[in-house]
Amino acid sequence: MSLPPPTADICDAYPQAGVADLAFRDYGALTQFSGAVETVRCFEDNGRIAAALEDPGEGRVLVVDGGGSMRCALFGGRLGALAVENGWTGIVIEGCVRDVTALRSLPIGVKALGSNPLRSNKRGEGQIGTMVWIGRMNVQSGWWLYADEDGVITLPKPVQLD
Repeated sequence: MSLPPPTADICDAYPQAGVADLAFRDYGALTQFSGAVETVRCFEDNGRIAAALEDPGEGRVLVVDGGGSMRCALFGGRLGALAVENGWTGIVIEGCVRDVTALRSLPIGVKALGSNPLRSNKRGEGQIGTMVWIGRMNVQSGWWLYADEDGVITLPKPVQLD
């Protein structure tokens, strides 16, 4: 698997790229990843995240608008293992994760605002495939996301850098 181009290089070549203005932390074994986007909007309930990750990932990245809540985790080791098993490349969460040690061992990119040991609700609330806002960045299903240690960016289509 080849690494995607650095986000800084993409921003230089594509100034129209959306740039998340949040300080995401890395939790997965991959710190540089990219892929087509699937979106989930939920608040302190990870049922829709689990439903999305049950589908074949086919190298996609799940972007979760968790409303920035730091009160519970939306993603942990069990969902991380499911994501890897089903071929997801990464997950970006505007919210928290848990099971940090387990996540660090998984071959997937995981970016989140922080960690919290408290699990989320399981009511199945939220939406899959809707436009979301992550760090004042518009993200839509089918767009392309690039992530590395510098940040997270999106564009409507994959990029080519020479």
